[in-house]
Amino acid sequence: MSKLGNFRASLTVRIGLYAAVAAVSMLTGCVATVRVPQPAVYVPPPPPPPPPPSASFEVAAPAVSIEVQATEPPPPMPEYQQPPCPEDGWMWTPGYWAFSTGGYYWIPGTWVAPPVVGVLWTPGYWGFVGGVYRFNAGYWGPHVGFYGGVNYGFGYGGVGFGGGVWAGGHFSYNTAVVNVNTTVIHNTYVNKTVINNVTVNRVSYNGPGGVSAQPTPAERTAMNEPHTAPTPAQTQHVHEALRNPQLSAKANGGHPAIAATARPAAFSGPGVVGAKGAPPLKPVTPPAHTPPANAARPMEHEETRPTEPVHPPTTAPKAPVANATHTPPSGAHPGTPKPAVKAAPKPAPKPAPKPKPEKNDKNEK
Repeated sequence: MSKLGNFRASLTVRIGLYAAVAAVSMLTGCVATVRVPQPAVYVPPPPPPPPPPSASFEVAAPAVSIEVQATEPPPPMPEYQQPPCPEDGWMWTPGYWAFSTGGYYWIPGTWVAPPVVGVLWTPGYWGFVGGVYRFNAGYWGPHVGFYGGVNYGFGYGGVGFGGGVWAGGHFSYNTAVVNVNTTVIHNTYVNKTVINNVTVNRVSYNGPGGVSAQPTPAERTAMNEPHTAPTPAQTQHVHEALRNPQLSAKANGGHPAIAATARPAAFSGPGVVGAKGAPPLKPVTPPAHTPPANAARPMEHEETRPTEPVHPPTTAPKAPVANATHTPPSGAHPGTPKPAVKAAPKPAPKPAPKPKPEKNDKNEK
């Protein structure tokens, strides 16, 4: 073989070796790039989500608003009778204790018109949370939610509502637990399986020392449904109750004289029911009538003496009024004053002659 052939053969061998080395290096680099990044890119799987909190009275519903809180529990529920339903379609809202600057005030139970057809009322309730007592506001909704397990009576036995149901766009009343005049309201039924007993201790809050109820699955579902706030009539009812000093627990000792009303904010007249053992309802009408009576007198004085101050008219009209009563007789009989003057001295001379004979007797002696 010539030198040129040998050179070509050796060159071919070298090129093959270089290609083999390059291929091995490429394979080695690929393996390295695949194996080395794995520990850096690897991320452990996320931990499982925490379990949902267990149901308890300290867990408030997302759609329930907390109105106010207090450091002491509300008084026990008063015992009272339910007034009859005044209007067809109205629904019962039980009474409860509200808290204001003066302490606890009783909000009387009352019948109200629902905001729309098909909704039910979930009463508010007091719950012990974080060392204080918080009031969870009531609301309207398609189903009755959790109201602390408090037995408000009249269909609200602690769970759900047994006082009636919606049927065909009309509300039908269960006369076994609500007071309805069947001669006026005909859409009624009787379901005696609903327990309407009131708890012995009559506690009015949820928490230690009170009711230890927890929301049921159905109540939790109802709590997450769309809700409607109390109607303007209900709001006015609460405001009027907070303005009435007789509804303060400090004044009535937990036995309000206005425990329930037939209509919202109607705290007098027919349909007002007092609690058992409540003091008599104090009249409030006399103070309201005294200002008009006092205001009528200045109007009469202004006609006679408009420029005089307040004090002269108070004394001046008394004399004219007295004279005015005697002037008609004097005008009718002008001669009457003269006999009156003569009649006055007649009794005087009678005692005068009596002493004269006594003096004469003395002289004779």
